[in-house]
Amino acid sequence: MISFNTDRFRFDLRAAAILIRGGYVLLHRVETDTFWSLPGGRVELGEEATHAVAREMREELGVASEVERLLFAVENFFENEGKPHHELGLYFAISVPDDSHIVDVNRDHIGMEDTKRLVFRWFRRRELGNVELYPAFLREALQEDFPGIKHIVQRG
Repeated sequence: MISFNTDRFRFDLRAAAILIRGGYVLLHRVETDTFWSLPGGRVELGEEATHAVAREMREELGVASEVERLLFAVENFFENEGKPHHELGLYFAISVPDDSHIVDVNRDHIGMEDTKRLVFRWFRRRELGNVELYPAFLREALQEDFPGIKHIVQRG
């Protein structure tokens, strides 16, 4: 994975999925965390970001997905476990087949990442302002239409 530490920062290249169905968007969290994020993960060296998104959906949820287009390129600066992070995130619109188990918006879906249990949940887009969702710009951005690619710099 494209992730490394320097004396000052941890850097990650992350690819994330934006899956919208009707008025809902799919978010996930590690079961023990209190905050939500978009599904996805770190890109492997030599791997295209679109392939990383599809791989993460397959590995974590057993779901086949089609990556449609890039919506956001995000420079995300934050602190985690006392260390400053610099994350470059590529956020892609995706779709899944209508008969996929994940399209049920009325229940949580469970996935795994290594030994961590993941909770996937559908949230109403118009109610994201009340959700502890990171990066924070997503609380508003996911409520809007996506006319083209946006470059976002998120600090904190």
